[in-house]
Amino acid sequence: MRAIQHTAPRILIGANLALFVFGSVLNAQLPAVKLGPTPTESNFFIATPPAWTQPKTPWGDPDLQGIWPISYVGTVSLQRCVPAFGARPPAGSPPCDPHKAFLTATEFDAVQERAAKQPDRYKQVVKDGEAGRAFLSGIMDTFTPQRQTSLIMDPPDGKLPEMTAEGKRLSSLMKSSWPLPGEKLAFDTYTDFDSWDRCITRGLPASMFPFRYNNGLQIIQAPGYVALRMEMIHESRIVALNAPPVSPAIKEWLGVSRGHWDGTTLVVETTNFKSGASATNTGVGGSPPGNRFPISEQMKMTERFTRLNKDFLIYEITVDDPVVLTHSWTARFPLKLDNGFQILEYACTEDNNMIPHWISTSRAERAQEAAKPAAAQHQ
Repeated sequence: MRAIQHTAPRILIGANLALFVFGSVLNAQLPAVKLGPTPTESNFFIATPPAWTQPKTPWGDPDLQGIWPISYVGTVSLQRCVPAFGARPPAGSPPCDPHKAFLTATEFDAVQERAAKQPDRYKQVVKDGEAGRAFLSGIMDTFTPQRQTSLIMDPPDGKLPEMTAEGKRLSSLMKSSWPLPGEKLAFDTYTDFDSWDRCITRGLPASMFPFRYNNGLQIIQAPGYVALRMEMIHESRIVALNAPPVSPAIKEWLGVSRGHWDGTTLVVETTNFKSGASATNTGVGGSPPGNRFPISEQMKMTERFTRLNKDFLIYEITVDDPVVLTHSWTARFPLKLDNGFQILEYACTEDNNMIPHWISTSRAERAQEAAKPAAAQHQ
């Protein structure tokens, strides 16, 4: 008995230590972005000139102001080895390596060459005077080939973490007009649609990832505040700097954001989320299908904006939701300043009359289908 009594604590200590180490690995943070004159993976191959200094606002904060379209990384899949929009790798390509975060220089040159050879369909149909085809060809923002292989950089395999049992339960309750594979949709009420269908919000963190269009992201600064103006759904996130937290009773679709400066890096921490929107969006390449990735009111987002030079910044976002996720995940990618990018009106009305049309059409289709057996019996 004495031997057992001495062994049991060791087993418990060993198990606890293993859980601690395992948990630490799962929640390991990426190393900080390294500014420097040498283009490497640590700065996404974007160098910082030796003589460059971070510009400042008139009141002395690091200046990040301008338009940083998220479409700059529109070719990059959210998850590694999950092709964006069903794209297939070129014939003869080696199997996708889930731990390869960046293409080699040779592979990247090939990607750029293929992109350069793509015909400009929009330019051609405009030349031909085909307005309808021009509209269909020109609704997507311009994307730029990138070396990184996924937006998600941690976990190391570039994948979203597994959901908890509660996360899976919440996911099963979500509805959307974006079907899951093999799903036959039916609409009877507005709750059969997601928050984006209903023109409410694309939600977070989904709103911070590239979509096919409306990728404008404008950073506006004022003393004590930073505003993130998003073209999609025409929303603005107001970040109060060095401000106290708000009551946990306050819940918002986009949460409540508080920011501070870590040197020249803007750090934004967002909590107080209203649950209901999907954390991922089908329109973001490499996302899970169906807009059914729930968030909880306990979700926390930590973002970092680090400017590398006059033209580029590195954006990083870490999502931690203990109710839905088995561990946190982090995406990191570059954005390029483009003040010539025109942020347009997002014409999605709050009183979305398409929702009742979808419901009435769905009911009519099902009634017509149900009437077929009865009609067959009378023949």
